Amino acid sequence: MVKLNAAVLEGVAETALFTLWFRGSEASRPDAIITDPHAVRLLEDLDYPFRRKFGDPNQIYAIRALTFDGVVREFLDEHPNGTVVALAEGLQTSYWRLGSADCRWLSVDLPEIVSIRSRLLPAEPNIVSVGASALDLGWAEHIPPDEPVLITAEGLLYYLDEQAALGLIEDCARRFPGGRIVFDSVPPWWAGRRNKAFGVGSAVTGSSVGTEGYVFPPMPFGMTPARIRRFPRQLAGVASTRHIRPPAGRGLQGRIIQAAYHNPALPDALRFAVTEVRFRGRTRGD
Repeated sequence: MVKLNAAVLEGVAETALFTLWFRGSEASRPDAIITDPHAVRLLEDLDYPFRRKFGDPNQIYAIRALTFDGVVREFLDEHPNGTVVALAEGLQTSYWRLGSADCRWLSVDLPEIVSIRSRLLPAEPNIVSVGASALDLGWAEHIPPDEPVLITAEGLLYYLDEQAALGLIEDCARRFPGGRIVFDSVPPWWAGRRNKAFGVGSAVTGSSVGTEGYVFPPMPFGMTPARIRRFPRQLAGVASTRHIRPPAGRGLQGRIIQAAYHNPALPDALRFAVTEVRFRGRTRGD
């Protein structure tokens, strides 16, 4: 087994293990809603107290992963030779769930996370790993000019302050005209909470907390879907936004999680969201 140095994975970096625990645990079930053999293997290979640290898992991060997978799959259907940029990728294994032989995959994360990925996940000729902050657009130098680009920011923007989060969207719009970004968001009431043990999962499913009482890092920035819909009028380079409906998942728990993102009867101020934003300009590669 591979023993992880917990001191290297403090704060936001530790959320990579948290989401891996939820996703890999779901994928290991006989009635799993997601197929993710690499996540299952990582849970078996890593010497880390997942259950003691994080408690009992539920479907929330498998549903989120499937939602992002759907957007990436649509993009690759349109642009088989395009580039997917996975910002703050952590220990996500999205490439192996849906990557094609022709697509380029740019994996961007902090150097300590990139180092762990290189030890634990297979080398792939189409994956380029960059050890840097998502806010450092130096990673864009790895993308050929005029190539179609989809940027994923799964579990990222709410860990940034408002200026950095919105600035990242505008910077990407300037750098990649005709490209797109997909991200998830939490409402302001949730971003302002303290001592969160389980993010969306505990709020809608009542998951238990690990005996070590894991607490999420601060989430300073929340957005309502209504505010996101105003992006084309407020953010430079943004052409349109599209709300993405997550799959229902399994049973009542899965439907409750879906409703937190997509129930029209739920007040806008309470809703979480996954959104695709398209940038102004001619689609790269067309």
